[in-house]
Amino acid sequence: MGLDTETALVLFSGGQDSTVCLAWALQRFASVETVGFGYGQRHAVELSVRPAIRERLRALDPTWAARLGDDHVLDLSVLGRMSETALTRDVGIAMAADGLPTTFVPGRNLIFLTFAAALAYRRGAKHLVAGMCETDYSGYPDCRDDTLKAMQVALTLGMDRRFVVHTPLMWIDKAATFALAQELGGAALLDAVIELSHSCYLGDRSRRHDWGHGCGECPACRLRSAGYEKWEQEYRRP
Repeated sequence: MGLDTETALVLFSGGQDSTVCLAWALQRFASVETVGFGYGQRHAVELSVRPAIRERLRALDPTWAARLGDDHVLDLSVLGRMSETALTRDVGIAMAADGLPTTFVPGRNLIFLTFAAALAYRRGAKHLVAGMCETDYSGYPDCRDDTLKAMQVALTLGMDRRFVVHTPLMWIDKAATFALAQELGGAALLDAVIELSHSCYLGDRSRRHDWGHGCGECPACRLRSAGYEKWEQEYRRP
């Protein structure tokens, strides 16, 4: 695939998925910027790891360093204040009566994409890159492919400017995401994903596992752990 000369804006949380998506974008676009969101999340530590990940990716490849542009962090704390969820309150993680986990923050990805598109409009970026996945996820309706396609249409119509929402992880599981990291940047990128990125919903970075830092028990840790184990069995190369 040839290099796209346009600018991409990556929704970059500091997690495993968005880190791999950032590398994916750096391989494809001549100019890449990143945006993160502070929304009162319990695992706000994810925001603190973002600068180190950006610097590590710069160091991995001089072409990536040349392409990686500005970072933006937007204050969406109002979302946390109005949400009664296990990601924005110190409450237990469980399944709610509606069948969704209590970690689901209603409207979160819709709001993220809207603000990202507004920023992209100002920055002259047409491409939005996000790590939503329908294959290996917690059942969040705003991670579904249909939702993202509908948002692309709404953003394009509502701002009268063409936006393209890229979700490179939509149809792959966590094991394949580890494999994609290795494909994009070899062992060095894989190490950066494991060592630096943060997924744990409880914000725990005190415990280091083979797959990275986390409590090891929350849904995000279990997904990442199971994905790493599957990657070792099916994808890992000597």
